[in-house]
Amino acid sequence: MAPRTGAFPVRPPVVSQGSAARFAERARARRRLAWRQILIAAGSVAAVGALAWLLLLSPVLALDAEQIRVSGAGTVVAVDQVHAVVDTEAGTPLPRLDTAALRSALLDVPGVRDAQVTRDWPHGLSVALVSREPVAAVPEAADVVAAAEGDEAAEDGGYALVDEEGVKVGRADTPPEGLPVVEVPVGEARILAATLGVLESLPEALLVDIGQVSAGTQDTVRLVLRDGATVEWGSAQDPALKAAVLQALRTAPDTAGAARYDVSAPTMPVVG
Repeated sequence: MAPRTGAFPVRPPVVSQGSAARFAERARARRRLAWRQILIAAGSVAAVGALAWLLLLSPVLALDAEQIRVSGAGTVVAVDQVHAVVDTEAGTPLPRLDTAALRSALLDVPGVRDAQVTRDWPHGLSVALVSREPVAAVPEAADVVAAAEGDEAAEDGGYALVDEEGVKVGRADTPPEGLPVVEVPVGEARILAATLGVLESLPEALLVDIGQVSAGTQDTVRLVLRDGATVEWGSAQDPALKAAVLQALRTAPDTAGAARYDVSAPTMPVVG
């Protein structure tokens, strides 16, 4: 008998109904997960877009001109000129507000020495100014203020009101009460700067007693007090020591009421 050459017939794999249901459920779960991920991503994009619109484009955080606060204008800066700069940004959302550019624009306002611009949420803005306050009156005929400012010429007559840096912040026909008159050689901006530096270093108690300041050089500053006494101050060095020595001399019984005090060498003062 010839051997049988055929193999046993191969039966197809048998899949139970339970296994098929599990496979189908897993496929549906994968589809649900994919859709959920798509919806989460779309929702995130929509949320970010809505937040960006809310903060950067909508009026919810827009600057209100009525809520702009200006401080530090002093006696020189015109507040309306400050508002003319800042009010142009009314309606701009605060997150988009360029405070650095605003500060730069404010520095061009006459009399402003420095400025700080701060957002005041949700609709306001705080503008803190450092104004150029006059510390002395300089005769305009001296032309020295024009040199300090880079002007071509100064007006004849009257007085230029200058701040501690020698910048002209105003003028007057007569010296304002309380401001010392500074007299220096014509065109000598460096001597003016040295003289103003002396005034800046003086304690308030002494500064209010000064009626006039003059100097021929940077090292020969002379003060004239309101009671008529003169003070040879010298250079701008050792201002605290010189002020203390001068105060002691003016209050000591033997030297009070003297016509002349020399504190240019404060360790060896001279009274005349």
